[in-house]
Amino acid sequence: MQKLSRETLMSLEQYAEARPAFRAQVIAHKVARRVALSPNATLYFEDFLTMQYQVQEMLRVERIFEVEGIMEEIEAYNPLIPDGQNWKATFMLEYADVAERKVALAELVGVENQVYVRIGDGEKTYAIADEDLDRATEEKTSSVHFMRFELTTEQAKAVHAGAAITFGADHAALTCELTLDAAQHAALATDLTAA
Repeated sequence: MQKLSRETLMSLEQYAEARPAFRAQVIAHKVARRVALSPNATLYFEDFLTMQYQVQEMLRVERIFEVEGIMEEIEAYNPLIPDGQNWKATFMLEYADVAERKVALAELVGVENQVYVRIGDGEKTYAIADEDLDRATEEKTSSVHFMRFELTTEQAKAVHAGAAITFGADHAALTCELTLDAAQHAALATDLTAA
């Protein structure tokens, strides 16, 4: 799978010109990569394009143009790009009301370890969460978690053969399950090597 490099990024000047069209392309691309498990819990599946956009935006906002700074951003975001045998996602617990969010995050301690995927009628495969740093405490979970769903070769082959993809969570405060629609299935299948 393709990873970010200096050659895959635009200069600040190039990005300023290309940004409106590129941003529209990425927004459209992200639609099928968003999986809402509940009104407040969403998986946003990352790939090369979403991370390229994220890095371009970081470079733009921070006005980073020196090689060292660019390489730091590439090194920070490349791990979030799938490698052909997994899906990588940002899991967000979103509540508009601050008081509601505080209560919910306290009730959802450990939820990041209870999010799963099931391919076809197979067993649940639980996400590996927050490998970069611990985002939760004993009192509350974070509203943002980074997850990796590591799949077997057989699971990847089943996805390419059209097996249903179902994501869910089995936490006491968040029990849900959602089978992907055709567009979501097609989008996530592109992250997996077909071999």
